[in-house]
Amino acid sequence: QVQLVESGGGLVQAGGSLRLSCAASGGTFSSYAMAWFRQAPGKEREAVVRISRSGGVTRYSDSVKGRFTISRDNAKNTVYLQMNSLKPEDTAVYYCAAGAEGAGDKWNSRSMYHYWGQGTQVTVST
Repeated sequence: QVQLVESGGGLVQAGGSLRLSCAASGGTFSSYAMAWFRQAPGKEREAVVRISRSGGVTRYSDSVKGRFTISRDNAKNTVYLQMNSLKPEDTAVYYCAAGAEGAGDKWNSRSMYHYWGQGTQVTVST
């Protein structure tokens, strides 16, 4: 029903910044909460950040809080992830996901999201 396509990944040096975008098509973008997950080699896919349907409520993992910022533009059917002060530990494939509103404490559970993008690679050099 919903197709998500990430872009903006690449190679950046430690301390640098990168901005990811996720373009949605199909369904109604504004009806979904959106999230970014990431997965490094040999590790489980982990939640990074979530934003509510209207964009008024955001939740961040402790590892990125203060460095990453999620935003959305419902008129453009796009969600963004601004990543600052990047660290080598941030190296991963970043995935965009769409899910239902009201996940609460389960916001970081993969089961809360029904639609996923194919991911974009982010590599942070030392």
